[in-house]
Amino acid sequence: MIKHISCVMIAKDAEATLKNVLDALSEFEDVVIYSNNSTDKTNEIARSYTNVNLIEGEFLGFGQTKNKATTYAKNDWILSLDADEVLSKEFVTNLQNLKLDEKYIYTILRTNYYKQTQIKHCWGNDIITRVYNRKKTAFTDKKVHEKIIEDGFEIKQIDGAIKHYPYSNITDFIVKLDRYSTIYANDNAGKKSSSPLKAFLNGSFSFFKTYFIKRGFLDGYAGLIIAFSHMATNFYKYMKLYEANRELEV
Repeated sequence: MIKHISCVMIAKDAEATLKNVLDALSEFEDVVIYSNNSTDKTNEIARSYTNVNLIEGEFLGFGQTKNKATTYAKNDWILSLDADEVLSKEFVTNLQNLKLDEKYIYTILRTNYYKQTQIKHCWGNDIITRVYNRKKTAFTDKKVHEKIIEDGFEIKQIDGAIKHYPYSNITDFIVKLDRYSTIYANDNAGKKSSSPLKAFLNGSFSFFKTYFIKRGFLDGYAGLIIAFSHMATNFYKYMKLYEANRELEV
């Protein structure tokens, strides 16, 4: 049993992936789930696990919400997960046997999937920082694209992997692109400029980069969906920002 590290995640309507995520965390004594306005079976699933501490609260933006969620953890060492990320047994074993050092923050390899198919090109694999001491660092306060503050730390990778299942169907893409583009526009209204041309150019380039430069076409129809989703996200975030800036001028 892992007693010196708390696993912390925020969740909203995560019933499609949460059971698999929590099954992989059975060795953790303390798992904190901060559920923000979930309307599906997320809370019901969380309550069915004896090692889970379910907290219900408001969404403050990704960075601030993740930092708030860590305040409910029993331990200072935090493993930060998303509610669609499943740990491998190899990673859990290596983390359990690792002697943690406060001068380090720790990374892990993440592989990405659409449904059960690994996306190897337009998403590929990434290295993400996920283990840290909350007394020494935290997430940035950014509402989107938050990350753990790495300044002054050495970085060490823990062997093993996270399997990431961010989308289980096409509707998930539509819901998330609407949510993320709204957060971006609200966070940058009055701070950054935008225009319909900027929205069109950014959206178009995003599709070209994802589908052709990153070779998303090799990922089959999933690559086309991902490329189009990236295009739509960028188009709508700049159009929403444009509208928000115009409303401030009235």
